[in-house]
Amino acid sequence: MRPLQTTSGPQMPAPETLISVDRAIAELRRGGIVAVQGKDGGVVHTLTAEAANADSLSMLATFAAGTRPALAVTGRRARVLGLGAEDSAVVLLTSLGGMTAETVAALADPCLSGPRPELGVLSASPASATAAQAVALAKLARLLPAVVVVEAGNGFAADQIRVAAADVAAYQVNTARTLRVVSQARVPLAGAEQARIIAFRPADGGIEHLAIVIGEPDVEQPVLTRLHSECFTGDLLGSLRCDCGDQLKGAIAEIAQAGSGVLLYLAQEGRGIGLVNKLRAYQLQDDGFDTLDANLQLGFDDDERIYQPAAQMLRLLDIGSVRLMTNNPLKVGQLSAHGIRVAERVPHIFPANEHNRFYLNTKATRSGHLF
Repeated sequence: MRPLQTTSGPQMPAPETLISVDRAIAELRRGGIVAVQGKDGGVVHTLTAEAANADSLSMLATFAAGTRPALAVTGRRARVLGLGAEDSAVVLLTSLGGMTAETVAALADPCLSGPRPELGVLSASPASATAAQAVALAKLARLLPAVVVVEAGNGFAADQIRVAAADVAAYQVNTARTLRVVSQARVPLAGAEQARIIAFRPADGGIEHLAIVIGEPDVEQPVLTRLHSECFTGDLLGSLRCDCGDQLKGAIAEIAQAGSGVLLYLAQEGRGIGLVNKLRAYQLQDDGFDTLDANLQLGFDDDERIYQPAAQMLRLLDIGSVRLMTNNPLKVGQLSAHGIRVAERVPHIFPANEHNRFYLNTKATRSGHLF
């Protein structure tokens, strides 16, 4: 028997490519204007739709060099609005009347309350690769995937945050590669007293992922493993809208009963869209959309999660083969694609209730979950 590896590693200097993206994320969340620079040297000055008001739009316009600000949205959001081609990843929307704060809000936010403004004449065109990465940056910031942009902008402000589009595109993979163990402690759990929690942090100091290790897994054998995306509402509050709380507690109990295993608690709230956007999706579900279509209304893919962090955590624990507790075939395929052998899929099913029955049915019929 070979126990898993839990040694903390030294903190390595964060690559500048990660630092620049982290700074850009923080700036967008504060409502600032970020310059995204493409491979060809072209610049897209970027303001998130959520931060668009008269003052911020006026400031953005100062970067224009004969071009009008446009709203960059995902192809999914554009199609919801009836303005996008089926194969467009990101679409630029322009208005003859200009992009006012009211127009931006109406185009970007399906949860907007109150009467919607008259949008006037709108046109759509494919966005540049640089503008597409500006939208990706908004996703990384856990904001609505819509940004007001000035393409081919006029220079930089002296103190403006700048980021390379290529660094934004590679950010999630690069942060996963830099994960390291930063702390661990014995944490006895109800029904699993022989448990430890191990924290993993990326080099740029971003959000930690956690591993709950129960017992003493033998890494020479496939380790019973659960990948669990954090769910504030289900895990902590006991929300009945999903089955996350049941899955978390049930996985801990099943691993303890088996004698050993690992639960990875991944910082991917709301299938990767973040808590605030998940609450927006809930509002849309209350209006009649299912869980997938609610995400599409917001402009997200039906599942924005990536699995490089989970694979890297398992490698750092010296786990190369797992018995994966999941109903989601995508997780099996993604772990395998990232170099972790899935020796067996272990079903992980719990009874439905009146509040999550439709949600679970959607996962089965539209996302291919196996129940």
